[in-house]
Amino acid sequence: MGNHGDESTFDAVIVGSGFGGSVMAYRLAKAGLDVCLLERGKLWPPGSFPRSPLALKRAVWDPKRGLHGFFNLWQFRELGALVSAGVGGGSLIYANVFIEKDERWFADGGPDGVRPWPIDYADLVQHYKAVRRMINPARYPLAYRDTTPKTVAFREAAEAEGLHPFYPKLAITFSRGHEPLGVRIKEDRPNIHGVPRYTCRLVGECDAGCNYGSKNSLDFTYLTEAGYLGASIDARNEVKSFAPPTAKGGLFRIEAIDYRPLDDGGEPVRRVIFARRLILSAGSLGTTYLLLANRSAFPRLSRQLGTRFSGNGDLITFASHCTRIVNGEPVLREIQPTVGPVITMAARIPDTADGGSGPGFYLEDGGYPAFVAWIQEFIDLPRLLWADGRAIAKALWRIVTRNPERDLGDEIAGIAGDRELAAGTLPLLGMGREIPQGTMRLDDGGKLDVEWSFKLAEPYYDRMREVMKGVAHAMGGKFHDDILWRMNQVITAHPLGGCPMGRSAEEGVVDSRTGQVYGYPGLHVADGSVMPGPVGTNPSLTIAAVADRFADGILELEGLA
Repeated sequence: MGNHGDESTFDAVIVGSGFGGSVMAYRLAKAGLDVCLLERGKLWPPGSFPRSPLALKRAVWDPKRGLHGFFNLWQFRELGALVSAGVGGGSLIYANVFIEKDERWFADGGPDGVRPWPIDYADLVQHYKAVRRMINPARYPLAYRDTTPKTVAFREAAEAEGLHPFYPKLAITFSRGHEPLGVRIKEDRPNIHGVPRYTCRLVGECDAGCNYGSKNSLDFTYLTEAGYLGASIDARNEVKSFAPPTAKGGLFRIEAIDYRPLDDGGEPVRRVIFARRLILSAGSLGTTYLLLANRSAFPRLSRQLGTRFSGNGDLITFASHCTRIVNGEPVLREIQPTVGPVITMAARIPDTADGGSGPGFYLEDGGYPAFVAWIQEFIDLPRLLWADGRAIAKALWRIVTRNPERDLGDEIAGIAGDRELAAGTLPLLGMGREIPQGTMRLDDGGKLDVEWSFKLAEPYYDRMREVMKGVAHAMGGKFHDDILWRMNQVITAHPLGGCPMGRSAEEGVVDSRTGQVYGYPGLHVADGSVMPGPVGTNPSLTIAAVADRFADGILELEGLA
């Protein structure tokens, strides 16, 4: 659109490059709008993701300490949340699973029975299709299914427990036919990083950032295309504040901190941008925080701001020391969780809405990279899980930082385990219809706080844990909760809610057609924060589909549909 004084002006400014922001940037740019996407994190091309424990320690997002890594952990009283910072958002560190929200799970808004979602499956069908066309997910290839130990173990155990495991589509490019692993991927034109990509090498590194470019993450798909369509994708720009249009200017005023001068030895600079439309896509925690922090400038915001938060029912447990009987004797079963993508299979456990005996959920096999496995071989998982968490954390900290001040022999001996442990352990991943009972607010220091009750969520998790126990035992293994469970805490990789969709301002923060904030035309939200409850499965596809629906609505408002 041009300049507003010394500052840039756009038709639309998008804050965040995850599954909401990336879809929005592409759709609006394709329609001819002048779009600027602001992402606090930097570009992470293949080959740049860290692989050692010490490098991972430095890969966190904490600008106050000079750290501009690709993830950070928000820790609250009874719940923690892992989120991403980087161009591509959560797609950089997710496990690539593309499953639609179950049609029957829109009906009652979740097990709390408060209300149905303001949209249903039919409203998203065409948008699910549009996202899949762009991302091009594929099921785990037949050629690998019977030679990937963890896949075979999960499939056999799930079937033995009466479940119905299946192969979900994964946002990964695999080798075809008889091609070897790691074949160069043919692209029509250079991707946003300008570097080659290679097919999946089955190394279990999806959640730590793929160093081969095998994942069809948002930087390689939506954002690459948005760039070619003219969208300005400005990495290392963290939005701090924004104000509604004035009668005179008619534009939103957005202030951001630009960290890019740090690359040349300079200091971060303040940046001011103007836009006709402002679209917040910073994720459930980021977007809700921004609206709460800027609430004084938006006094008509719905009282529902900060409500209906959930962790999408995320839970991780472990099946360890898995065995099979050979000649009447138990023999260690090599699960090899470092082989294959992080997730290859899933099983759906029914909900009361479709014949189940409680809230529904999905159970999936887990995996992790080899550099995690060698730590696990060194530290016996069951002893780690049942030992005092603080003492172990202290020991691990000294190991990672190579603290020379104390002999760690006694501490190491207390947790050292057998070298075959990692090969016989499988993480079990669950997510489902947790009650969206959390509330977000700012504490007295202006920091985000989440009030979420472990006690209220426990019945849901207990049902999931019983199914997980059965699967673990069917593998001939021992079932273990993670250490956080023993501390009455859980951690989620899928925080949802905070700016829920609703049919009115009394029911939600945004409408369900355009994601527009009630009371503030031109201000929109498009990310996981608009979910009025848990998706029930991996939510990325649904978040992207909802954003695609919102984009249709915005283009209608613009007269471009």
